[in-house]
Amino acid sequence: MKKILTVLLMLCSASLFAQTITTASAYFKTISEYYATLKDYEADFEIKIEKQETAGKLSFKAPDLLRLDYSHPEEQVICFNGDMLTIYLPDSSAVLQQQITSETGVSSVATAQGLSLLSRYYTVAYETGQTAEPLEDGSDEMVVKFILSRKSAAEAFRYLKIAVSENTKLIRRVEAVTPKGEVIIFNFDEYKLNQDISDQRFIYDAPSSANNYNNFLFSE
Repeated sequence: MKKILTVLLMLCSASLFAQTITTASAYFKTISEYYATLKDYEADFEIKIEKQETAGKLSFKAPDLLRLDYSHPEEQVICFNGDMLTIYLPDSSAVLQQQITSETGVSSVATAQGLSLLSRYYTVAYETGQTAEPLEDGSDEMVVKFILSRKSAAEAFRYLKIAVSENTKLIRRVEAVTPKGEVIIFNFDEYKLNQDISDQRFIYDAPSSANNYNNFLFSE
């Protein structure tokens, strides 16, 4: 009887322990599902590549409208209206445009589509565990940290580290490492959700004085 009770206690303890554990892939799926419920959002962004930093405001509307208005460098814009990707580079007085097809589709990491693609092509794991921890040393912002490792050498990044806010379930930081070891850090903050953003927000008229370069993604 004593042995039976011991086994029962062990089984009960194991069951309770299992109920508190969520696998990284399952947790990451809930984040993707949450993003799928968002109609639109705006957020401040920062992008750091070595010593170069850019910043601005991001606007997204489901399923695939995207616009980045830069404050640094000033007036730079990246806009995707569902069919055409437009990039305005004020320093070069240049407008780059590319017609986008389903094969060359644009998807941001911080969207349901982007997260779903990451789950498909990368292996998802916790960086240290499912318990939230500070975003960085000295920060009181608590996040859950994931690390995504590519399944094949065909992917653009060797691995990505993604920090998700414990409270909001929104992506706070993405650190992407290229095959050559280049590190690109994306920070997202000050989210505003479901603002009923108009489709007109994603129509961008570049200055007429700028030089136009079409199909730049596939140019020699």
